[in-house]
Formats: sequence, structure tokens, C-alpha cells
Amino acid sequence: MVGYMTASEAATKWNISHRRVITLCSENRIAGVATLGNMYIIPSNAVKPVDGRTTRYVKDIQVKPFVKWAGGKGQLLETLRTFYPKELGTKITKYCEPMVGAGAVLFDVLNHYDLKEIVINDSNAELMNVYREIKTNVEALIQLLQQFEKEHLSLSEDKRKEYYYHQREMYNALISQKKNNSTLRAALFIYLNKTCFNGLYRVNRHGAFNVPMGSYKNPNICNIDNLLLVSNKLQSVNILNGDYKDTENMIDEHTFVYFDPPYRPLSKTSEFTSYNETEFNDDNQRELAKYIKALAEKGAKVIASNSDPKNTNPDDDFFDELYKPLEIHRISAKRSINSKKDGRGKISELLITSY
Repeated sequence: MVGYMTASEAATKWNISHRRVITLCSENRIAGVATLGNMYIIPSNAVKPVDGRTTRYVKDIQVKPFVKWAGGKGQLLETLRTFYPKELGTKITKYCEPMVGAGAVLFDVLNHYDLKEIVINDSNAELMNVYREIKTNVEALIQLLQQFEKEHLSLSEDKRKEYYYHQREMYNALISQKKNNSTLRAALFIYLNKTCFNGLYRVNRHGAFNVPMGSYKNPNICNIDNLLLVSNKLQSVNILNGDYKDTENMIDEHTFVYFDPPYRPLSKTSEFTSYNETEFNDDNQRELAKYIKALAEKGAKVIASNSDPKNTNPDDDFFDELYKPLEIHRISAKRSINSKKDGRGKISELLITSY
């Protein structure tokens, strides 16, 4: 009896994009293709149709973060790579990111290294639900995102606002009622992230997402190719949701660990630590430093990012004192230190390393 495969499985098998497989199915160019609900299913022994055109292969596209994130490290990757441990991929066989956020460094490591064990964690339960849904249920997630994208883009500006706030209300209702609906919650999370102001994820003290709508003319809500690539990469990743210290048991001398915590604010107007309903204050920074030092004593190769207080106060030695005797490096980054135009531009950030 002939089995069937999904469109994403066919895309992986044939090294073409998911979108191209859907097109081939809709054009009846694959023998024996059938539908199951809204999905195409393809005989597992089907032969890839001959295509004389130039094809963009999925394998040639590097995976990248699937959400925008405050303080994301995409623009700093070239600099960060120069600090990766030299033994990464040889003696260093594990990677752990206890506060993963959008995962720019995670995906950079996945793109360039083949490691035995990878663990990611974040205290944001809804973010980690998205990671899990992309890993295990990406096709259903893509279908919902395609629906949201089609509906959003078809509306006028005023109607888009109505649609956005309706989706936000639905999302908050789902998370407050603690209903399962994990795929729908993940799709709404991505939709809101792609259409809200500056791609922020901010919640109030009751845990409700409260970011207003942004002004994007043509937001890319559903990047099919990247979601499929992320799903493929995440198959080897252990996804946790909890306190960053929950990762301690898997970290040893063979582990590269990267921390990207909420930054210590440089000014009152730059303060933004509410990625979830808890704050990350100076006591939390001290607790994190203590944990990082403990990992360093175990022999782990640790890098941690944070703000540089000396941008606004040359006498502020908070991190210089806190992280002794670890190494502190100051790197250049393009950031905003306040809401005024003259407060934006190149500033210094910290990289703390255990080696």
C-alpha cells in the first residue's frame, strides 16, 4: 500500500520550496496527489516533476529569526561570531541559550555548526509555544498565517486597525483563559508581532499583550520558506519554558552558552524590561551574574550581552564590578538610548565572556 507525505515533506525530499510544491499540486503535475481537508497529500513514491526553470532551493536559504524582537542581535552577528569559542564544533559539542528571545544567535549557530545537543529556554510561555508549534505543527501554522495575511492585506488602513485589535483581543482571551489552541495562539503571536508597533512584545501586569498597531504598508506576515527551514532546524533542539536556571543540568565544560537578558536601562525613557509580566531589575542582574560565574566555574564557555552604563554615565561601573573577574568587551552597536532623535546612533554594548 502506497503511503503519503505532506507538502513540506515533499519540499524537503525534493529540495524545493513549500510554495513550489503547492503550485505543482494545484497544476496537477504530481501523479496521485490528493487532498485531506485543506491540505495536499502526495504519494510517498511520487517523482519530482521535471522543471526547466531556475529553481530557488530551500537548502540554499539560511534560517533566520521568525519574529522581530526588541534588542535582537541580527545586526551584531558578524561581531558576535568573532567571540564564539574556537573549540565550537570540536571540543564544544553543545549549545544552550537560556533566554532565547528571537534566537538570532541560536539560528546562526544552527546555520554553521552541527552539534550533538542544543537547548533553548525562555520565561515567555507564549514565545516558547511558537517555537514548539513551528517544530511540530508548521503546516497548520502556515495555513493560519496565510489566512491572516490575506485578510489583513485586503483591508483599508482603518479596517486593518479594526482587524488588528480584534486579533489582539482574541489572543489575550486565549492566553487568559489558558485554553489549549496552541497553534492558533502561535499564529496570532506571529501576526501581532509582524503588524504591531516596532515588533515589540510587551504585556501589562495581568499578562495581556498591549502593544498598539504599527504602520506597515505590506508586512510579510507569513514567510513560508523560512518557517519550514526553522521547523527543520528545530527538530534537533530541546525547547524549554521556565527560569533560565532550569538549563543548569545540561551545561558542562563542552557547552557554549549565550545569554541575552533584558538590558539594564541607560535612562528612564529607554527602560523596557516587561517582555512578560515580571520585571528584570538590578537584583535580577546580580542574580544572573552569579549564575553565569557558576557556569564559568564548571568550565562552560559563556557569553553574555548587556547595555553599557558608561554611554550615559562614565562613572557607572555596575557591570565592570559585577562581572569581575570575567572579561568585559565593549562593542559598537546601533541603538536608541532614548525617544529623542539625538539620542539615537552608535553606542557601546557589553559582551561578557568567561574565556
